Amino acid sequence: MPTPPRSDLLLPAEPGQRALARELYALAAEQPIISPHGHVDPALLAEDRPFPDPAQLLIVPDHYLTRMLLSQGVPPGDLGVPSRDGSPVETDGRRIWRRFAAHWHLFRGTPSRLWLEQTFRTVFGVPTPLSPATADDVYDELAARLAEPAFRPRALFERFGIEVLATTESPLDDLGQHAKLAADGWGGPGGRVVTTFRPDDVVDMEFDGWSGNVDRLGELTGEDTGTYAGYLAALRARRAAFVAAGATCSDHGHPTARTLALEPAEAAALYDRGRRGLADAGDAEAFRAHMLLEFAAMSIDDGLILQLHPGAVRNHNRWLHTRHGRDVGGDVPQATEYVHALAPLLQRHGNDPRLRVVLYTLDEYTFTRELAPLAGGYAALYLGAPWWFLDSPEVLRRFREAVTESAGFYNTAGFVDDTRAFCSIPVRHDVARRVDAGFLARLVAEHRLPEDEAAETIVDLAYRLPKRVFKFGEAR
Repeated sequence: MPTPPRSDLLLPAEPGQRALARELYALAAEQPIISPHGHVDPALLAEDRPFPDPAQLLIVPDHYLTRMLLSQGVPPGDLGVPSRDGSPVETDGRRIWRRFAAHWHLFRGTPSRLWLEQTFRTVFGVPTPLSPATADDVYDELAARLAEPAFRPRALFERFGIEVLATTESPLDDLGQHAKLAADGWGGPGGRVVTTFRPDDVVDMEFDGWSGNVDRLGELTGEDTGTYAGYLAALRARRAAFVAAGATCSDHGHPTARTLALEPAEAAALYDRGRRGLADAGDAEAFRAHMLLEFAAMSIDDGLILQLHPGAVRNHNRWLHTRHGRDVGGDVPQATEYVHALAPLLQRHGNDPRLRVVLYTLDEYTFTRELAPLAGGYAALYLGAPWWFLDSPEVLRRFREAVTESAGFYNTAGFVDDTRAFCSIPVRHDVARRVDAGFLARLVAEHRLPEDEAAETIVDLAYRLPKRVFKFGEAR
């Protein structure tokens, strides 16, 4: 199905800048997609089964959508979100879709609406505007597309122009889906789908079932995780397995950006308290902080890029967590400090060319005050794209305005979609490319950047920079 003509969506309103932005955007739009961090289930591509009905694909797993309706009194169970307490949930896709459409007005002005409308139009070729009156028509059009072979996951992957897609797995994952992808020529080192090492469930003492997870880590690796030395050996072993499966990155989702350098005996004593169930919240924070230094040292040895995603208060909505579990919209951002928090790590490793740290934030007030000066002063540090609650056209614009003067373009890492919603990947990258085209067009219009350099820069931001920073080989 042909892609509809490109519009001036998100390009500057001023005619002269818009004309420049069109030319720059055209260069970015033809670049392959590098998706270096996300949460797409690798089984989706390994098994390549048809997608389920439109509601199960687009609404049920998308906590951006379900949390908005919860804020207006619609329980997630009414939208099909699985429960963990045994309470019944809606299973009829059409009824879920109608209920969602009845509340479509809640998303006016939000990036969720922008992404979903663009997904309907550019991915599925469905131009009908969603409303309570058109809910069934849109549902039927989408369902008809999902029944076609051209809308299977691997076919869409090719049509989206994705060159590399990184998923995210726990050290406890056996990587079986990635092994299947590698066997099919899709995964492994240099493959189109790679894994990412995300050890939170075996590092964070406050994670549900942490001690049991550490036991499983020992069983999986044959190391004695009853000791701190055995625990570190087990983590190194799993990192090696992830590297063998094609990983180029680790990822760490800590509540804060704190890092801490403990002596080995201190770290071992702290670990032992945790294993005996005697650690308090301060111990858990200290252990997470210390482990970031351990992981930085491991990255210097094995080459994995260290991504740090701090600043989320997990499961703030306790009712939602109790009824539906993690990652269903119950998290909120908090203020996050970086200058002092990262000092131990940066003082030890920040100028080591063998280390690469990609740093994200949920606190945009730190863009100018902390993050840009840090990235502009340490060889190991890159700024990740605005993430999660900040992944929106307005914040993407503010990010470029806030960090470019101190950090430049080349201490940033390119766009990261960070999504579970596979069908939204090209849409999210397109939004970022349009915003960057507008920002660069303004620099050209203000005679701050020659047009040829702006043209080179937008291709770098869209493609060459993320490919290099995340170690996905040479750009085309």
